[in-house]
Amino acid sequence: MFIGILCALCAGLMWGLVFVTPLLLNDYPGVVLSLGRYVAFGLIALVPAWFDRRRIGLLSRQDWKTAFKLALVGNLLYYAMLATAIQLADAPLPTMLIGTLPIVISVCANWRPGHASESVAWRRLAPSLVILCMGLMLVNSSELEHLRNGIGSLGNTRRTTADYILGCIIAVFAIAGWTWYPIVNSRYLRTHRDINSVTWATAQGLATLPMALAGFALYGIYGYAAGDNFAFPLGPRPGIFVAMMLTIGLSASWMGTLLWNKASQLLPTALVAQLIVFETLAALLYAFLLRGTAPDMKVLAGIALLCVGVVYGVQTFSRQTSISHSP
Repeated sequence: MFIGILCALCAGLMWGLVFVTPLLLNDYPGVVLSLGRYVAFGLIALVPAWFDRRRIGLLSRQDWKTAFKLALVGNLLYYAMLATAIQLADAPLPTMLIGTLPIVISVCANWRPGHASESVAWRRLAPSLVILCMGLMLVNSSELEHLRNGIGSLGNTRRTTADYILGCIIAVFAIAGWTWYPIVNSRYLRTHRDINSVTWATAQGLATLPMALAGFALYGIYGYAAGDNFAFPLGPRPGIFVAMMLTIGLSASWMGTLLWNKASQLLPTALVAQLIVFETLAALLYAFLLRGTAPDMKVLAGIALLCVGVVYGVQTFSRQTSISHSP
């Protein structure tokens, strides 16, 4: 359990980087950022795929079918929606909406557990979920005050109400995509323990590459036909764009997926869901560093509650594991 939690923590630190990338590259459409990230992920995955070619070759047709579905929903569609939502509503609001994932996924995973050992009585699961919800509400209320004052992560960038609403709606669709992804991914790995976590991360990268390349080409054709003035394919700042895509392609996509796969194999699905809160905490840390300000007391109290909720959830599942393994 300790190794699983440590892997989830490191994955969250990696994934937090993807929340600030759309702000650093705010002159790039969210779709381009998603396609660029996963083209980089797929190209990077070719290297470990060569060294791991024996185990890659052992994957079945069903394994590849699942990898393609996970790559499409959990990679391309999710990040395209997330990047667009961040550019419309700034980083904190979508981050906190995405931060509800520990609650949403835990409820969904516990509602229909993949195995009896994954199920926890609602009265035991409820306290950690309530604490997480209180923490999210505190942080969200503080960030809404910043948004009403028009203070963004890159300075005084006032957005319209329509931008905020549209950003929230798109973020909700992103939540739906990433609710489905970790549950399906975790349960598939737990029922196919012969699949190595490194192999599975590489397989998802290989599955992503053809879809990302095809999407990139279609976007270029569409932009040309529509008379879009975006400097396709690398945009107005090609050097920074390529560097950022390679960075998050390696750290957030390949390494983050690898670490998350390992955590998914070692921990119950509903507990893994709660540990996604590490991604939210990392994203908030990076957003405040980018903003150049310290979080206020509401945010600090909310973060403290998030940590308490995770610790409580870990203890709940630790007790469940001990009971399930007792004679």
